[in-house]
Amino acid sequence: MVKINQKKNKEREDRIMMEIIVDAYSPEEQAMGWYYYLEDKLHFPFTAICNAKRAISPLLIKDEVDVIGMAPEDECEREMFVIIRWERDGLAVPLSQLSPIRETEAETIEAVEDWHYWVNMGYKFI
Repeated sequence: MVKINQKKNKEREDRIMMEIIVDAYSPEEQAMGWYYYLEDKLHFPFTAICNAKRAISPLLIKDEVDVIGMAPEDECEREMFVIIRWERDGLAVPLSQLSPIRETEAETIEAVEDWHYWVNMGYKFI
């Protein structure tokens, strides 16, 4: 899914700098800025499609899953994870691996696309 040569999007860059990581001076603060932004903007549950295979996830490309919440904060210190319906307790998978279906609320789609943009630009918590 990473497309590091993506064009800069001024509107998205401004939102990230002014809403998500504003006043974040450490990697931990940036991660928590993202965590709380996503926790606020994602409307659970929503349906998503797997868009990339990852070694840390059992999902395959085109798998459809129900996203039911954010993973615990301590699981999101380096990357954002969400919980999907999976057996009894759910399973945390990388948000960058998922794309909401079109019927998802616009605010949720925008927030997921913001995270995808961050990842695709090669940005890291610094």
